Amino acid sequence: MNQMLQDPQTETSDTPPPVPATGHPRFAKPQRVAFVQACWHRDVVEEARIAFMKEAEARHLTHVDVFEVPGSFEIPLHAQVLAKTRRYTAIVAAGLVVDGGIYRHEFVADTVIKALMDVQLRTEVPVFSAVLTPQQFHETEVHYDFFRRHFTTKGIEVAAACAETLHGLERLRGQVAAGIVG
Repeated sequence: MNQMLQDPQTETSDTPPPVPATGHPRFAKPQRVAFVQACWHRDVVEEARIAFMKEAEARHLTHVDVFEVPGSFEIPLHAQVLAKTRRYTAIVAAGLVVDGGIYRHEFVADTVIKALMDVQLRTEVPVFSAVLTPQQFHETEVHYDFFRRHFTTKGIEVAAACAETLHGLERLRGQVAAGIVG
């Protein structure tokens, strides 16, 4: 455990005690999340998964199953199959789409995002995307380092969005069941 050391000469009796950090709300029922990760550029994409897992745990999303697919183009089908099982309350997708394949990267990224939106609307299982496509990606250490950091940030953001959405849906479904909304 880290302890903050204070200089006893600067401490005064009128110094307010530190405010404890507020915790994240807990879920009424356990949530199970599927994390679908593309393997292309795994060393970059896995940063989103690592950051997601840490932030998800802090937000009380403790049941996360990880699935790997070859590339981002394969994510929507896996997301749909997983959503249809009704085992998962949310699905998160992560991938890096770059030039160089048989498809143009803008086409792949657009197709993946539209398909993920279609999955969530058809199944009513929220689907979140950390599938990113840079305008220019050069296979240099500088670009790899930049995108590793960027995927770390995106992993944290997608975990926050996932938890907040699931809390909102939990409240909404409770209101619908109670006849408050409907």
